[in-house]
Amino acid sequence: MSTPANVFLGTGRRKTATARVRVTEGTGKLTCNGRTFDSYFSHENFSKQAYAPLLTVSLREKIDVTVNVSGGGVAGQAGAVAHGIARALQKMNAERSEEHTS
Repeated sequence: MSTPANVFLGTGRRKTATARVRVTEGTGKLTCNGRTFDSYFSHENFSKQAYAPLLTVSLREKIDVTVNVSGGGVAGQAGAVAHGIARALQKMNAERSEEHTS
């Protein structure tokens, strides 16, 4: 099974939680296990921690994120999601820099 060229995947882990992340260009839609980040993570701090890598690179409103996360507690899952997003953004940035150098 192949993924389209504009989809970037990342796997994040924290404690016993694992998150599989798909990042695509879009409108800033964030979903975790079929729910929005704000409804999935019980407290606002956890959802902010989860999407912090998007704020770091100023792509919060330009990227859609879809996450499947399992294991651990809420704090571990938020950390795993942040780790997965960061890894996917790293792959996306590597591909963009290759396009500019070619």
